[in-house]
Amino acid sequence: MAAATSQTTQTGQDEVTDLSKQYDTPMGLAHSTMQALKDRIKLHYDLASDYYLNLWGEHIHHGYWATDEAKAKDTKEVAQVNLIRLLLEISKVSEGARVLDTGCGIGGTSRFLASELGCTVTGITISTKQVEMATRLTKTEASKQIQGDDKTVTPDADGFIALGKGKVRFIELDAEKMGECFASDAGTFDAVWISEALSHFPNKALFFQDAFKVLKQGGKLVLADWFKGEELDQTQFDNDIKPIEDGMLLPPLCTQSDYVKFATDAGLKVFHEPKDISKDVSKTWDISWSLVQNPSLWAFAFSQGRDGIAFLQAFRAMRRGYSNGSFRYAVVSFQK
Repeated sequence: MAAATSQTTQTGQDEVTDLSKQYDTPMGLAHSTMQALKDRIKLHYDLASDYYLNLWGEHIHHGYWATDEAKAKDTKEVAQVNLIRLLLEISKVSEGARVLDTGCGIGGTSRFLASELGCTVTGITISTKQVEMATRLTKTEASKQIQGDDKTVTPDADGFIALGKGKVRFIELDAEKMGECFASDAGTFDAVWISEALSHFPNKALFFQDAFKVLKQGGKLVLADWFKGEELDQTQFDNDIKPIEDGMLLPPLCTQSDYVKFATDAGLKVFHEPKDISKDVSKTWDISWSLVQNPSLWAFAFSQGRDGIAFLQAFRAMRRGYSNGSFRYAVVSFQK
């Protein structure tokens, strides 16, 4: 997608383009109710997931550039896979594991875990569109493994599609209902994987409780997410965090220590302490801001109302938050 050639102004990481000025909107508005927010999140991903795929690829999460050499050379696709590998490194999830991929997006991580590690992966997402896309992309990938002219891919009786050494399926589900949905599977998952989805959940404590229920003894909770910095003053919060919560459709952001408390209160033990990698993922939003400098994308966002425009404007807030240190990114793992 071609980048705009319009003039830009920049203060630190807060770059303003002619496009963003054209579609300027007040940021930092509060959400009405948590249920209304969840409905807006579902609508957002139903409407925008095709754009995510076109702009960012099958992995709808940050890239990880761990070294100066990586920052100079690695593509976003390589960096996104490197983030998955980092999560595997800190969690020690093993080959052949049974995994619940919570907030699975369009299934990029689920497919990686199935094809590369032979995992049996159930991906869940609140978005009908994402289930359709994830299933279609998985069938396309699986068809490449089939010998002969007939490339038809047929799921098994439980809905799993064989992929590489493993298999994967996708289910439309509000993750806050996963405890009751998987009640019959309590204590059977080797891992619960959640990457950049928990920040969308209104009831985060419930998620940790449900993860504890579905994990087998010794099972891992593998987590990557967005956080606000510790002990921000009101000005930092108002300038940097509120616009992100508004535009990215987030309930109040937590700190890294908040997640550790939620997990330990639920009965989980810290397996790997939070590893703050903010400086090694922030390039994601420099790339993203460049990629969205396309008039047709802003016009599409405008057609979706204020949420669409606020989402794109929040890219600037993300860059500013990373630059100021008020917005953080970390990976962590827990064990039952």
